[in-house]
Amino acid sequence: MSQAFQTERFFRINPSARSRAKPIDVTQRADANQTDRAGRTDRVALVHDWCPHFRGGERVLAEFCKLFDTPDVFTLFDFLDDETKRRHFDGIRFETSVANRLPRVERYYRALFFACPFLIEQFDVTGYDAVVSSSAAFSRGVLTRPDQPHLCYVHSPIRYAWDEQFSYLAQGKLGYGPKGLLFRHFLHKLRTWDARTAHGPDLMLANSNYVRARIRRIYGRDATVVFPPVEIDTMRFQAEKDDYYITASFLAPYKRTDLVIRAFNEMPERRLLVVGEGQQSKHLRALAGPNVRFTGFLPRQDYIDAVAEARALVFAGCEDFGIALAEAQACGTPLIAFGRGGARDIVHPLGDADRPTGVLFDTQTVDAVRAAVELFEKSRDEITPAACRQNALRFSVERFHREMADAFAIARRKNAEAQL
Repeated sequence: MSQAFQTERFFRINPSARSRAKPIDVTQRADANQTDRAGRTDRVALVHDWCPHFRGGERVLAEFCKLFDTPDVFTLFDFLDDETKRRHFDGIRFETSVANRLPRVERYYRALFFACPFLIEQFDVTGYDAVVSSSAAFSRGVLTRPDQPHLCYVHSPIRYAWDEQFSYLAQGKLGYGPKGLLFRHFLHKLRTWDARTAHGPDLMLANSNYVRARIRRIYGRDATVVFPPVEIDTMRFQAEKDDYYITASFLAPYKRTDLVIRAFNEMPERRLLVVGEGQQSKHLRALAGPNVRFTGFLPRQDYIDAVAEARALVFAGCEDFGIALAEAQACGTPLIAFGRGGARDIVHPLGDADRPTGVLFDTQTVDAVRAAVELFEKSRDEITPAACRQNALRFSVERFHREMADAFAIARRKNAEAQL
C-alpha cells in the first residue's frame, strides 16, 4: 500500500474542444501595466466575488495581483488565513463589504446572495485608471466610470441563478412552499440584475470553451477564451505510478464524487483515494466500501505527491475549467472524466487523439464511470505520463500572463474608441 494512499492529513485544495479557443487578435503585445504619455502607470482595481478558501478562483486572483502589480483587492467576504495571505497576497490590501463584519458570517455568507448585488455596488473603484474583475457571480457588477476600462474574467455565469437553478433548489429541498417561493423570487431578481450588468465590461474573457458558450447563450456576448494558470513547475512529474486511483475536490453535490465512490464499490479489486472535505463528507464516508479511503484536506505537497503517484484521477462532475484536472496532467497522471465542461478543453481523449491523455465518458452514471475505468485499464499503455505532462504545458502561468496582457490592451482600446 503506497504512503500517499495511507495519508490522513489535511489539504486545502484550491482546487476534442481545445482548438476552439478563440485567439486574441492584436498586432503587437502589450504589458498589463500600461504607461501613458506622461510616464504614469495605470492603477488597477481588482474585484473578486469572495475569498472563503484558496481554491481555483483565488489562484487566478493571486496571478492578477502579480500581473497588474496592484495592492488593492475588493471582495465581498475575506476568510483567508494569515499564512495564505503571506504566501500569495503579500503586500495586498483587501477591502471587504460591510457584511464581512457580521458575526460568524463565514458559516452563512452564501445565503446572503440576495444582498450581494447591492453590496458589490458599494465599492468605490472610480478613482482607479482601470478595473479587472474576477467573476463567478457578482464582481462584474461593480460601478465604473464610462471612461474607465473594465476587463472581466468570467469563471462562470451565476450557476444557481441560471441553468443550474433547479438542481440547486432540489439539493436545498426548496419546493414551492413559502421559503422556496421566496428563494425563487430572489433568483429571479438576481437574473434581472445579472443580465443588466453583463454589458458593462469592455471585454469579457471566459476560462473555457464551455463557459464561453454559456456566456453567449445567457448574455448574448462573445468572449475570448483564456485558460486559467497552472503552476506547472511546482507539480511533480512521476512516470512510475502506484495502483490506486484518486479523486480530489471540495465535496459538494455538483462534484458528483458519489458516482465515483459507487463505481469503485462495484470494483472492489481497485483502490480509490478521496481527497477533500465539504458538506457531503459524512454522507460520502458512509457510502464508501472498504477499498475507498478518505484523506480530508492534505497539505499542498502531500496532495501533489498523492496525485503524481496515482494510476489516474477520476472526476464525474462538470467543471467550468478544472485546475485540479490540469494539475494532474502536469504530474503525468491520466484523467478519467465526465466529457462536459472544462474537461473537454483539458483531455486529449483516448481514440480521438494521436497522444491521448485520458478517457472521457458521456453520462453522469455509475455504469459510465465504471466502464471508463475498465476502458482505461485495457488501453492505459496508450496513455503515457510524458504525453500528459506535455499536454499540461498549454496551461502555463507564463502563457496566462501573456494572454491577459494582450486582453488588457484590447479592453483599453475598446474603451477609448467608445469615447470618440
